[in-house]
Amino acid sequence: MTVLKTSLRNFLAHKGRMALSAVAVLLSVAFVSGTLVFTDTMNTTFDKLFAATAADVTVSPESAEAEDETPQSGRPETLPASLLTKVEKARGVKSAEGGVVSMSVTVVDADNKNMGSSNGAPTIAGNWTRGELRTMEITSGHAPRGPTDVMVDADTAEKHKLRIGDELRTIAVTGDFTARISGIASFKVTNPGAAVVYFDTATAQRELLGRTGEFTHIAVTAAAGVSHEQLKTNVAAVAAGPYKFQTQAEAADAGREDVGGFLDVMKYAMLGFAGIAVLVGIFLIVNTFSMLVAQRTREIGLMRAIGSSRRQVNRSVLIEALFLGLVGSVAGVGAGVGLAVGLMELMSSMGMNLSTSDLTVKWTTPVIGLVLGVVVTVLAAYIPARRAGKVSPMAALRDAGTPADGRAGLVRGVIGLVLTGAGGAALWTATRADEATEGSMWLGLGVVLSLIGFIVVGPLLAGGVVRVLSAVVLRVFGPVGKLAELNALRNPRRTGATGAALMIGLALVACLSVVGSSMVASATEELDKSVGADFIVQSTNGPIVPQAQQALEKAPGIAHVTEYKGVKATLTAPDGTSTDDEWLVAADPTYAQDLRRETVAGELAAAYGKDAMSVGETYADKHGVKVGDTMTVAFRGGGTAKLRVAAVTSDDTNVDKGAMYMAIGTAERYFTPERMPKNMMMFAEAEEGKEKEAYQDLKDALAAYPQYRVLDQTDFKQDLKDQVGQLLNIVYGLLALAIIVAVLGVVNTLALSVVERTREIGLMRAIGLSRRQLRRMIRLESVVIALFGALLGLGLGMGWGTAAQQLLALEGLGVLDIPWPTILYVFVGSAFVGLVAALVPAFRAGRMNVLNAIATE
Repeated sequence: MTVLKTSLRNFLAHKGRMALSAVAVLLSVAFVSGTLVFTDTMNTTFDKLFAATAADVTVSPESAEAEDETPQSGRPETLPASLLTKVEKARGVKSAEGGVVSMSVTVVDADNKNMGSSNGAPTIAGNWTRGELRTMEITSGHAPRGPTDVMVDADTAEKHKLRIGDELRTIAVTGDFTARISGIASFKVTNPGAAVVYFDTATAQRELLGRTGEFTHIAVTAAAGVSHEQLKTNVAAVAAGPYKFQTQAEAADAGREDVGGFLDVMKYAMLGFAGIAVLVGIFLIVNTFSMLVAQRTREIGLMRAIGSSRRQVNRSVLIEALFLGLVGSVAGVGAGVGLAVGLMELMSSMGMNLSTSDLTVKWTTPVIGLVLGVVVTVLAAYIPARRAGKVSPMAALRDAGTPADGRAGLVRGVIGLVLTGAGGAALWTATRADEATEGSMWLGLGVVLSLIGFIVVGPLLAGGVVRVLSAVVLRVFGPVGKLAELNALRNPRRTGATGAALMIGLALVACLSVVGSSMVASATEELDKSVGADFIVQSTNGPIVPQAQQALEKAPGIAHVTEYKGVKATLTAPDGTSTDDEWLVAADPTYAQDLRRETVAGELAAAYGKDAMSVGETYADKHGVKVGDTMTVAFRGGGTAKLRVAAVTSDDTNVDKGAMYMAIGTAERYFTPERMPKNMMMFAEAEEGKEKEAYQDLKDALAAYPQYRVLDQTDFKQDLKDQVGQLLNIVYGLLALAIIVAVLGVVNTLALSVVERTREIGLMRAIGLSRRQLRRMIRLESVVIALFGALLGLGLGMGWGTAAQQLLALEGLGVLDIPWPTILYVFVGSAFVGLVAALVPAFRAGRMNVLNAIATE
């Protein structure tokens, strides 16, 4: 009980000094808890959505694509309307309705503006049925009654300021058609972000499917007392055929599986960044308790002199850490719930309206948050606690203040150098790997070992690096700069730990910057070398519809237009092995001009001959395929072909790597016209000297189709750069949490250092140091510590990034590009971070009363 009271008294006595460490625990726990609450809430939301939208039993074509996959033909798989009559007669059926749903559509308003979602969610078009009333409610106007009526969801109407009577044009593979808004329907459940339009059944069949008398699915409702499983059995008995039968639970599970992968990736990615923040927070906590123990050396010595054992002193410090962990963790769990609500609001602003009524806080979330915060804090305080237990009773006779052991230990330095060397060797081994899988293992090992090595050897490096930085940055400030340098050097262990916290976040920033910049540079070089087409036409929503293709082909000033279709198939090699869901490229022969591909055997032009194809080098080596061999190709949605291998293409590229080519004419022989895949993209070559005019002509030709983009090679490169940049910005945003915690560490270190040096500061003020000079000294000390951490982090990160790029070179990304402007901005920004971190400690130091400071023991 005495130890507990002592610990509580010390904790409350130093609560100001503990505050920033508590904030670090709070932030780390909040990020973990917020991630868990947010993803659990998303799961709850989608569970409710899938349960509400699924009928008791759903009948769909067996070959239908996944719900989130757009058919390459642009037409959904269908059922005959005659099947509906059979289903209605099955025992236990209360009612059955035929549904039509297509996601291969684009809806534009009278100004040709795309009404689709901007967050990547699809535009969904279908027929209005009674079953839609489970999830939608007509809040204005009426349901569609004929070919000139369309109903839209309320969120889309509000976002685009649509009103009843406005005209909308729907673009589908069957053609364009217009209708006026007859009604607006609101979601009863969470809007997943999609734009939804409804037509009457006949119009939906004719315009979306190309013919009447077909449905994409049949929704069946059970009569009273009939279970879903029994209804499924009864319906399957009367509707024998190539159909898929799902109960409500099975349909919901399938939908959950579709989004589950994405949610899991997001969850574990965010938890990974939270883990980095936790690691950085450990340094802050270690520093805090190390300095508190050092400042209480005399107090601890007195405790030992009056009978406290080493174990009791050790336990006292650990109990203080326990209190810190509990306070920070409890606040962190609460903040995590707030963070989850904030993320929900952010998602709502992007079009996915998540309701706080679905907020899901499982009992495991606060438990995980509390355990994580407490365990991390206590473990971080263990070494300072052991150090406190070793304080002897004679320490009571010494002056309090700076700890006796301010030097970095020789043994620690040797261990750090060994670990760093081992990490460097592992990274070098990764760059020499012949396969990416093997190399990635060495890369991971090298990153871990080198990071730990730099952390351990940090105090040893502090002396030399800080002196060099001081010579460049601090000496211009005269004696004040020299004092700041000496303060940073007086405890290398503390400086090393403070710099290491910042080093971790900046190392990851530098690594990702090198990798991202190298990817862009490699792809740009590859495009310059391989892509011969002047223009690329890309789609943001489904395949390119025939009417848009025709408009492209009629554009003036174009030497040729190349079609490019993706075809899924099951391939059987001559060795008898089969692989499912392989993508083949069906293209015009002019594609060989649009994309220059080297071959290791045969001629690529021959692959565009009748019943011929090419394979990639990796596939050929794996399955022993040679030019002249015959491949069995079972097309999804089409027939089975025997195709002769006419060429083997080199995989020493990052454009179309591993692609298998064939002529469009070959593919057309094994598909019906309706099921033949549409173009995924198209390429165009301008007539000589007419590139500028052709560029504008192509854009004008597609002006009526806002879902397509015409890119020249400059646009394409910039698009690639922007995509990588957006991804990196998201990662940098998540890493910002770790950097914020590291900045708190700098603030805490300086604040505790000021308290530790109270008497020293008073003496300096007494012999003539002005308040302005004192504040500048502390700010400069902070700057040099921040630059020390930045220098280590950026150097380490560039090493990681260089090794990672060498692995990417095995995948065709062979250009190493170090983004020096970004590295320089981060380094200079670190100095600014140091200045900001020192503002409060410097202000408090400047306000000290000189006489009281001198009298401090």
